[in-house]
Amino acid sequence: MQPRITVITLGVDDLARALCFYRDGLGLPTEGIIGSEFEQGAVVFIDLQPGLKLALWPRKSLAQDAGLPLGLPSPTEFSLGHNVASQADVDAVMAQAQVAGALIVKPAQATFWGGYAGYFQDPDGHVWEVVFNPQWLAQE
Repeated sequence: MQPRITVITLGVDDLARALCFYRDGLGLPTEGIIGSEFEQGAVVFIDLQPGLKLALWPRKSLAQDAGLPLGLPSPTEFSLGHNVASQADVDAVMAQAQVAGALIVKPAQATFWGGYAGYFQDPDGHVWEVVFNPQWLAQE
């Protein structure tokens, strides 16, 4: 298998709330909710970087489409890493996320491996790590 991840889909309980958090709170670019004319089709696509999108899709729709039973969400099964260029950038993103409605689960701090990172959860409990790794600088 060649690594060709093009979409990361997050199952959400309230699509409008998730849209508000990601678009209005974090400032991520999106056309908003599309596909509402189709049963189980309402979705939000967010451009992250060239060739990669974040999709927000109701958990019920995702479960039905995958043919799986709707289970209980668990925030510790998956996280998204957002790498930035400095410790100050970590602090700024964490503050922006908190203002947008995120729950700060681990304030930004020095890491054991020489970086600086913090964790927040979006309104659906998805875990994001905001990290500065001096050995792995973010591409601007």
